[in-house]
Amino acid sequence: RHNAVFADKQCTSLLFLHAEAIRIPTVSSTNTDINTTALLEFHKLLRKAFPTVFSSSLVHHEVVADYSHLFWVPGTQPALAPYMLLAHIDVVPASESDGWEAPPFSAKEIDGFIYGRGTIDDKQSVMGILQALEYLLAKGYAPRRGFYIGLGHDEEVSGFQGAMNIVRVLKQRGVRLAFVLDEGLAVLDGIISGLEGPAALIGISEKGQATLKLSVLMTPGHSSMPPRESSIEEKFVSFEAFLALCTLFKLPLKFIMSNLWLFSPLLGRVMERRPDTNAFVRTTTAVTMFNSGVKVNVIPPLAEAYVNLRIHSAQSLQEVLDLVQSTIGDQRVKIELVDGFDPLPISSYDEKSFGFQIIKKTVLDLFPEVTVAPGITVGNTDSRHFKELTNATYRFAPTWFKPGDPQRFHGINERISKKNYEELVVFYFHLIQNCDTEKLPDPHSSVHEL
Repeated sequence: RHNAVFADKQCTSLLFLHAEAIRIPTVSSTNTDINTTALLEFHKLLRKAFPTVFSSSLVHHEVVADYSHLFWVPGTQPALAPYMLLAHIDVVPASESDGWEAPPFSAKEIDGFIYGRGTIDDKQSVMGILQALEYLLAKGYAPRRGFYIGLGHDEEVSGFQGAMNIVRVLKQRGVRLAFVLDEGLAVLDGIISGLEGPAALIGISEKGQATLKLSVLMTPGHSSMPPRESSIEEKFVSFEAFLALCTLFKLPLKFIMSNLWLFSPLLGRVMERRPDTNAFVRTTTAVTMFNSGVKVNVIPPLAEAYVNLRIHSAQSLQEVLDLVQSTIGDQRVKIELVDGFDPLPISSYDEKSFGFQIIKKTVLDLFPEVTVAPGITVGNTDSRHFKELTNATYRFAPTWFKPGDPQRFHGINERISKKNYEELVVFYFHLIQNCDTEKLPDPHSSVHEL
């Protein structure tokens, strides 16, 4: 399909540039540990890889917060509200010793796949968006609807420098966006059991987050004379009840009824049985750190645990905190909120939703056999910082996930097929042109509805 757009020579060139991007280790480990040398090298690569983008009089480029990039491509019809494409340059750490089949910053090709950290999170979109723009400009294209491209440099450590400063710049200029498209969900092929064929899920919201610290302080004692309850036992009993309750938690009926595409009882029950799809249908809880004990023969005075919750769009942070309090039901357990935020608002996805329908049309132009449906993004993205600039935020890239692939995300052997990377470039190439329409085309036939 994509060969109709790009010649073989162009395909070779775009794959080469994508591999170069993967080889630059733009790792963000913590807010204060970001590989800035790699980020500067990445900037040099962008200028070399996309000469037309950087030299075109149509494109305004600026560096934000030293390492992030903001591009503005004005439209010939300024009355049309602009949109924004987001992606991020930084990646999570990776080490070959974890069990990678190829070094994580090698971009080595094995059986038609490019292996490397960032191939699906999120350099495929960084390079894909700019590659599409490069080709469009080279063909003499000038958009009718203006658009922005934002490339954050610290998304993996919350985007407090990159994305937040891009937002600040746009707010100062009074920008309102028709919609934002960022990373998030993908094309799931054989991932949701019981669903025939591949499904492109477009994230219309993303989960909130909370980190709680639970602690119990008890009188220490000698292990030869244990009290009836110790601080450690207290903690485990509390957590078992808490985890059981989260598993049984039922979402509000109104939300289920208005979202049957995701919450039909059959699909919900199938999804909750598997860790990779369970997260789509509920608030999840993970005990991430547990500290207790001072000496092998002393009953510990203090037990503390850190719990990371990913809050489903049907709930608020406060509701979850109240639920934790009532589930534990013990005054001796101190509950502290370390940090947290509510789930993001739900963006519209009906027939009148410009952003959703344009993304859907572009997916179906490229992959007619795919079912397109709204979904909830489990992780968090830079787009969460943009909620004051638009009420339409979508989280999707046409990266194909087959069974076993979701585990590669932030895991070992992250990879993308050469064919899929080419499809990504074609997707953005068509998306930019599809956005030029002033009003929505007639909806695709209903066979694509889930």
